[in-house]
Amino acid sequence: MSSLLSTLANTLWALASLPKALRFHWGLRDGTAAQRQVLRRILRQNADSDIGRKYDFASIDSVSAYQDRVPLTTHADWEASIDRIAAGEDGVLTSEPVRLLEPTSGSTAATKWIPYTDALQDEFQRAVAPWILDLFLHHPQLLTGSAYWSVSPVGDRPKQTSGGVPVGFADDSDYLGPVQGRLVRAVMAVPPCVRRLRDVETFRYVTLLGLLRRADLTLVSVWNPTFFTILLERLPDWGPRLAHDLERGALSPPGSLPTAVREKLEKQWAPRLERASVLRAALSEEAAARHRRLWPHLRVVSCWADGPAAAHADELATLLPHAHLQPKGLLATEGVVTIPMTGAPAGVPAVRSHFFEFLPADGGDPVLLDDLETGGRYDVVLTTGGGLYRYQLRDRVEVADRWRGVPCLRFVGKTDQVVDRFGEKLNARHVQTVIGAACDAHALDPAFAMLAPDERTPPGYTLFLQADAANAKLREVAQRVETDLRDNYHYDYCRRLDQLGPLRLFRVTGDARSTYLERCIAMGQRAGDVKPTALHSAPDWSDHFDGRALDITVPDAA
Repeated sequence: MSSLLSTLANTLWALASLPKALRFHWGLRDGTAAQRQVLRRILRQNADSDIGRKYDFASIDSVSAYQDRVPLTTHADWEASIDRIAAGEDGVLTSEPVRLLEPTSGSTAATKWIPYTDALQDEFQRAVAPWILDLFLHHPQLLTGSAYWSVSPVGDRPKQTSGGVPVGFADDSDYLGPVQGRLVRAVMAVPPCVRRLRDVETFRYVTLLGLLRRADLTLVSVWNPTFFTILLERLPDWGPRLAHDLERGALSPPGSLPTAVREKLEKQWAPRLERASVLRAALSEEAAARHRRLWPHLRVVSCWADGPAAAHADELATLLPHAHLQPKGLLATEGVVTIPMTGAPAGVPAVRSHFFEFLPADGGDPVLLDDLETGGRYDVVLTTGGGLYRYQLRDRVEVADRWRGVPCLRFVGKTDQVVDRFGEKLNARHVQTVIGAACDAHALDPAFAMLAPDERTPPGYTLFLQADAANAKLREVAQRVETDLRDNYHYDYCRRLDQLGPLRLFRVTGDARSTYLERCIAMGQRAGDVKPTALHSAPDWSDHFDGRALDITVPDAA
């Protein structure tokens, strides 16, 4: 695409974002009033739903009345209602129809569904618009180039529930709505059809080929920074083949390429002799210099950079030092909490999107946005237009400071025993269920069983087992655990992208429970507070337990 067409599409996107961006900034002038207006809107829109009638939304006239009438909830409280929606029933949680159910990782189950309505999509747009406009205003070079957007898991294919409700967005850009979606697709460096490739190495190769075609790449937006780091690591090995394909307008990935995708790309991708020459010259350079030569106009890389992702964001920043690395705001499948804004000390709350409450981390009643104290830690509670009311997101934030009078929030971590180093979102309760089922299936009664992250190369998870049984039985249990963990929507995604390696198995000998207790105390826990867990967030327990690793064969990640 010519620079003129890119500039036109980006400019139109900026203009389309302007109205919502202006209303967002106006809302920051009085965040309390903006939040009350959001709550009134959600309650009014859904007063005729089953849940609206149950709690008589129509008569609620204040925040305190809403808090008194509607209890704090988790996803488990809504599962029965969501099952009714999946069966095709309307008017359950919202008055307007549910457009689709978006999957995400669950706690008691591998995957949970989040209802998406037009109102919820509008709430996302109310947050995306000011972020995008802020990017264009402070990095005007973005207006003139292409962008790489990565949202949905590779190979994810929309399907329907038994009641005919679609599951998952058909395309990444559908998150943004019809107008903005078309404008984004117009400047995508990698065509949307590439995300449908189920073979991960083929996906990576074709994605790199698409990126290498674009000297005008100005923006990269991914979630986990390791996603892009792994992509860049393939360049040295694949460089000659990629250069050949650039020069010939060919497609020769390491794995299979569906005919339909091949034909579509071949129509779009003509030979690029000059880019092949640039790539060959760049391959002899160090990583940072190589990437600067390949994408000299790259200005912004947007990715997770808080909590467990901080170290991996720093690694990506060293690979792309000529670009500004912008931490993403706190965004979940259920809703958006904060957005990045230039000059703000941390994420700025999306005051016009959802209604927010915050539970103090040290206990107490929920407080509102304006009551947050700098340095305090809180757990986020959402009320959204998608039908989740007083929903405990299980994300903990810390108040960094205020910006334009509004407290800015930095993500600290999950609060419901979730380990999420690469986006895998493993929950202790689900892991306990998985390990228990695997042990029962193989008649194993372990004295100790725990899953924990392992930072060796490649990073992944290790299952620690202590049991009076043959190695073969422990291997069978581990294989079953890995298979069942792959039912987790995000764990499977990280495995398929090689952000996580296969499950490892460690046979524990000696006194496992004493070793576990001693290390927990060494990490700062009081002895009386140490509880057994099926999932521990600390890495490299194999350095502390007596025993040895056992080789196992697990299903391939592809």
